This record gives sequence, C-alpha cells and structure tokens, in this order.
Amino acid sequence: MADFLLEILSEEIPASMQRGALERFGDLLEQRLADEDLKASSRRAHVSPRRMVVHLEGLPECQPSFETERKGPRIGAPTRAVAGFARSAGVGIDDLIRRTTSKGEFWFAVTRKGGQATAGVLARVVPEAMTALAWPKSMRWADGETRWVRPVVSILALFAGNVVPFRFAGCESGAVTRGHRFLHPAPFEVRSYADYRARLRDACVIPDHDERRSLIEERARAVADDLGLVADAPARLIDELAGLVEWPVVMAGTFDGGYMEVPDDLLTTEMVHHQRYMPLRTPSGNLAPGFLFVANMEGRDGGRSIRKGNERVLAARLADGRHFWDRDLRVGLESRISGLSTVVFHARLGTLEERAHRLKTLARWLAPAIPGCDRDQAGRAAWLAKADLVSDTVGEFPELQGIMGGHLARAAGEDADIALAITEHYRPAGPSDRCPSAPVSVAVAMAERLDTLAGFFGIGERPSGSRDPLALRRAALGTVRLVLENGLRLDLLEALKAAGEGYGRDVSGEVLEFVADRLRVHLRERRLGHHLIDAVFSGTRDGDLVRLVRRIEALDSFIESPDGGDLLEAYRRAANILRIEEAKDGCTFTGGNVSQNLLLEEAERAVVTALETADAAMDDALAAEDLAGAMEALASLRPPLGAFFDSVTVNAEDPALRENRLNLLGRIRASMDRVADFSRIGG
Repeated sequence: MADFLLEILSEEIPASMQRGALERFGDLLEQRLADEDLKASSRRAHVSPRRMVVHLEGLPECQPSFETERKGPRIGAPTRAVAGFARSAGVGIDDLIRRTTSKGEFWFAVTRKGGQATAGVLARVVPEAMTALAWPKSMRWADGETRWVRPVVSILALFAGNVVPFRFAGCESGAVTRGHRFLHPAPFEVRSYADYRARLRDACVIPDHDERRSLIEERARAVADDLGLVADAPARLIDELAGLVEWPVVMAGTFDGGYMEVPDDLLTTEMVHHQRYMPLRTPSGNLAPGFLFVANMEGRDGGRSIRKGNERVLAARLADGRHFWDRDLRVGLESRISGLSTVVFHARLGTLEERAHRLKTLARWLAPAIPGCDRDQAGRAAWLAKADLVSDTVGEFPELQGIMGGHLARAAGEDADIALAITEHYRPAGPSDRCPSAPVSVAVAMAERLDTLAGFFGIGERPSGSRDPLALRRAALGTVRLVLENGLRLDLLEALKAAGEGYGRDVSGEVLEFVADRLRVHLRERRLGHHLIDAVFSGTRDGDLVRLVRRIEALDSFIESPDGGDLLEAYRRAANILRIEEAKDGCTFTGGNVSQNLLLEEAERAVVTALETADAAMDDALAAEDLAGAMEALASLRPPLGAFFDSVTVNAEDPALRENRLNLLGRIRASMDRVADFSRIGG
C-alpha cells in the first residue's frame, strides 16, 4: 500500500467556491479510482486561496488482475462466425481456446483485465477528474482551451514518493511546490505528505482551512482581550477570512471616534460586509472605535504600515457613510415618499408609492386581528416602511434597507413601535431568521408578504418547479411563521381578499392553497406526519392556521393512543366495505337515512346511540375549539364499533337490511370525518 499526494497550485480561488469544489473534486477522484478497482483507506483534503490538496492513504500499488472467459461458437462453425466472435471479445482468432463441455467442443475467448500499476492509472484519471470538476465560474487563460477557476501555476503529484507524470492546462506534474506568494515564493521539492506539511509551514502556508479558521478565532479573541474589548466576529465572516489568507495574522486598528455618531448598523456593515473587518465592542456590547482585520503576512515593520493602510481605507469608507447619513437626516424619511413614485415595484404592479398606499391600507385592516396593535401606528409604519429605498444611504448600502429606515424614523421623532416595525418588516428573511413579535411590526410584516403574494399571483407569476425568482415561497413561509409564532387568530382567506382589493383582483383561494403547502413543509420539519397534515387539510378552506395546527397536534396525540389506533382500524374497515359496495351499487351511502325500524341487532342500536352522543359532544367541543374534547368524543365510539363488527353482518341477504347497515357505516364515516379525513391517515 502507498499514499498519493496531489496539490493544484493556482491563482487565488474565490473564498465562496473553495470548500465545495474541494469536496466535489475529492469525490470525483475517488469515484474514478473506484471505477478502476482502486480504493484508498482514507482521504484528507485541504484548501487555501491558492491551492487544493488531496491526500489518499492506503492505495494498492497496482490494480487487482482477473481473467474473464466467454463461450463462443461450436468447433466446426463457419469461419466468419468464429472471426466475428473473436472480434467482439477483443482477441485475435488465433488466441481462441478449444474447450470440451458437456454439450460438445466450443471456442472460448479468455481475456485478462487489471493488473496495471496504480501510478499509470493515476496519470490517466487525475487529469480526467480535474477536467470534469464543475466550477460556478471558470476561465481560460493565455492561448489554452482548458477551463479552471483561475490559472493553474503548478501541479504536485506523488505516488509512493515518485512523480505521477501527466499534463493539465499546460502544466507538467512534478514534485515541486511553492510557499507563501510574498514571504517564500521560491519553489522547493517535496518527498511525502508529512514532508509537504512541514515544508509548507516553514514557507508560511497553512493549507488546512479549519486550522486557519481556528487560528483566526483564537488570535482575534486574544488581541481583543488585550484591548479590554470583545471581537464581534460572525461565524460566516471568520469562515470567509480563512478562505482569503494562507498565513493569517490578526491585527487591530482604530478609527475616529467622531464616526460613532453614525448608527452602529451602518458602521458595522461598512466594516464587515465591505472590508471584512471584525468590529470591536465594549464588554457591555456597545460599539468601540476600533476593529480587527486579518492580514496575509506580518510585515517587516511589525505590521505598522499594514495597520495604517487598513485604517486609511476604513476612514475613507466611514466618511462616505457619514456623508450619506447626514444628507438623509437633512431630507427626512417622510420627504422620501414622493421619490417612490419614480421607482417601479413591478411593470404590472405599479410603483413603490402605490405599494406604500396598499401596505398602509392592509396594515390597518390587519391591526384588529393582532392583540395590542394600534391601527394608526400600523398604518403609519407601513406608509413609511419603503421610504428608505430612495435614501442616499440605502442607495450605497442596499443591504441596510429597512434598518436605515428605522434609524431615520427615530431621528425624526416617530414612535418607537413605528421605528421598530420599519426595521423589522422584512423579517423573517428565511427559516433561521428571527420572527417579529411586536404587534405593529407583525402587522407591517404580514402586510408586506400578503401584498406580495396577492399581487404576483394576480398577474400569474407563480413558482414553477424549483424556480422561484420572486421568492414567493419565502413570503408564504414568512406568513406562516408570523401567524403561528405570534398565535394570530386570523382568517387568512379574508386577509388575502383584503390584499387582493388593492389590485382589484381576488386570488385568495389560490394563494391560500399555496400558503397551505408551505405550512405542510413547515409542519413536516416539526416531524408531524404528512398523512396527519393531509387528513386535516383535506377539503378545508379554513384560513385559521392556528386552529389547523392545533387540530393536527391533537390528531397526532389521539392516533398514538390505544383508543385512536383501534378507532382508526374500525374506520378503515367501514371505509373499505363502503368503497366496495358503493362501486358495486353506483351510489354513495352518506348515512343520512338510517331507518330505526331496521336496526334489528342490539349492536346496531348501540352504535346509533353512541353516534348521537358523540356528535353532540363534538358539536360543543369543536365550537369551543376543544380539540382534545372532540377526540375524546370520537374515542367513545370504539367499544360499540368493535361490538358491531364482531356481531353484525353488513351485507345481509335482505336488500333493505343491507342498505340500512351500509348507511349506518356511512354515518360512522361522516361523523369521524368531521374532525379529519381519516382515509388519508397511514398505518
């Protein structure tokens, strides 16, 4: 057994592409080797901005060899038939072997496969895997035709310490690599994986992404501790930084405290999203006039010039941000509303100013259904919610839409609830995002999503397959979360009708079905069985999502109980009989005309009595939304139904008696279906 080491050195690979490409390439390479009957005992893989590394341990030094034989024509067959057989088997006619079998003498073709040296196989499959690797974006360079994410500089390929010779993108493989681009650019030779790791570290390169990530976290914490501050380092930022440097050096910088008059969100956006810096905060959580950054080297002067350069860059960026903020403060938030008239929301749905009017009307309509929500505040917040889209700050920093609107609203003296609603009205932006809970925020966020759904469905713009360019699934899921997480007793069907009035169209039924599909997905993530969800949703137009979910949860508990399981079995038995007999008779037994005079058996009369009692109890329970009580009423049917099926023959010889008993089964089915469609519940 031997090891294979491959390093592909290139120009800088975008950080967002590195880890996914490494995983795909490792899988491709192992699959190509598996196709050649070669399997490694383990795989290591590393990636940095300039290199992809795969180390396969425990590869056999050659393929396993084996023989295959194929039976051909009988001895004495025409020469053309024998020659054709030899050709199809890939051997010469003189290589055929005569063999005697129980059925006579035949020609056999024996071929030997495998046995090739692994180094030779690697020389063939590695460039194949490199060619097959798909990148989100790739390029050609010089006069070559080969595509790769960035120009390839060199390829290191060693098997059992020897070079595996092949060519890719104009580069010949060898035993040579390079260290850090600036600190150790000279090439050096490598003999093994252990030698490679050691020599690279000496050359100021840490090829392992996870190791670089851990170093950045540890050093950032240490530098911040020395300053008595805390590094605000989101996990995604640390991960991206690890993909930008091969030799991480964490340094601290400062900026003018005068910029602290600008909202924190603007400052941190400039630092994190635009400069990839880590803001520094005081132990109490307030922003401090400092930041951390990750350099790719220490610098000859202890990093002073690098720090000054980064401080200079950030100062220019912060000056731009303060300029835009000051201009927006002078103009004011409400004054920006008129600018929305020149911005098209959608070619067929009007301008953003028209949308602001719709959101205001809809938020006021929703307010009474949201406990503690003031109608005037909801309308005011909705009216101002989109104004910051034409502000100078959001024009420069679009990721701050809504957030800057909230800051401008506070600066203008708007009520705190209104400012918060403007800030939060885009939330939840995804399944992991926090959902608003403040009443006015909920009203505006709901209005935003319902207007989106009603508008786009009204012009026929619906998601198809995996395509959802308008993020309508996200809007529907946001609606579901806003309702459920805030316990809103809202008739969503009526709310969607109100949203449609703003466009002069009513697509409420269609949109409700779409939202219900998102609710199904949401509930499945909570591990509620899809058959229970379908059983409750079947045939309903109930727009109260809270009631629907409570019914599903109650049904889930009921079905898991002994009474529920037995009753479900009785329902199935009744439904199966009805299905067969209804198909035979060409009619439906609804249970509406059970004759008391034809109830000859005590078990039949007991079922009717139990049904009357259960129906009355269910009427009261469902009216009071006492779903547990409704299930308890259903459970009371289990003993009489069991006795009925044990002692009563449904398909009696007397036609009138048979029809009456089938109607009784129809009544059982109808009573149980008041709670849910039990026919949709699996075992």
